Amino acid sequence: MERNIMKKTFIKLISFLFMLGALSSSAIAVDKLHFVVPGGAGGGWDGCARGTGEALVKSGLLESASFENMSGGGGGKALAWMIKTQPKNTIMVQSTPIVLRSISRHSGYVSDSAASGVLSFKDVTPIAGIIGDFGAVAVAADSPFQTFADAVSAYNADPKSVKMAGGSTRGSMDHLIGALAFQSAGANPNNVVYIPYDGGGEALAGLLSGEAQVLSTGFSEALGAGDQVRILGITANDRSADAPSIPTLKEQGYDAYFVNWRGFFGPPNMDAYDRYQIAKMLGDMQETPEWEVVRKRNAYVNIYNPGFDFMAFLEKQTVEMTALMKKLGVI
Repeated sequence: MERNIMKKTFIKLISFLFMLGALSSSAIAVDKLHFVVPGGAGGGWDGCARGTGEALVKSGLLESASFENMSGGGGGKALAWMIKTQPKNTIMVQSTPIVLRSISRHSGYVSDSAASGVLSFKDVTPIAGIIGDFGAVAVAADSPFQTFADAVSAYNADPKSVKMAGGSTRGSMDHLIGALAFQSAGANPNNVVYIPYDGGGEALAGLLSGEAQVLSTGFSEALGAGDQVRILGITANDRSADAPSIPTLKEQGYDAYFVNWRGFFGPPNMDAYDRYQIAKMLGDMQETPEWEVVRKRNAYVNIYNPGFDFMAFLEKQTVEMTALMKKLGVI
């Protein structure tokens, strides 16, 4: 009897060790991560990915972090690459535009049977949303526009004289932020001339060169431009405690509120335990002083939203953003 019990215990132990070995062979050891950025250097995605990697490594939660900018197609190129290659130890930063893609039926780079050609958050694995970033309307430091009212006055006098730069395609995030701001001032958002650039860095260059007179971007990106720009207003209800000198559009009489989330996604069919480990690590990171340095520098709002809660949020935002895009006449 005792011998049979020992035999059964031994079999169970061997089975457990075998299962553990299988788990360790399929799951990644999260001591290093490769961050894929769907846009160019200097944009909001770039800043979020590099800031996250910085905080993870400096806090000791991660041994090393590497970064790759993969711009093209308003984020479609990187999204398609994640789907096709299904890389290990790799996560992609994204934000509201990944929701907008599915709403606008934006075709991507995948045409085989593995994807429908319309790429969205449903084609990859949502890991966690981590921050909120308000929108901002900015001008070059030497611009004659001192307030958003000045830009609106110039637009009303000659709509074609005020061109708006953004680091994403028409109908995507930067376009919507600017359209919302001008609509709140009584303008027809479809009449605002929008110039799409491949990432925030190129959009800033377009503003500084004079090709555009106004920049629609994320608050963190505008802050990152330093004294090259003057921020006319942000899409928050109240001024940021991290940058109290920057006015809101609301306090100037323009009812334009919007906050853009940013978060991370893994490849399709990602191992559930890998997903859990990375999501937990991102949550733990937000409790560290190293992350607070990054958060404060960019005036981020912490909105940790992991796993299935993140997926539910994305589904809900799809409904909300569809309504907003229809209101703005984008779709």
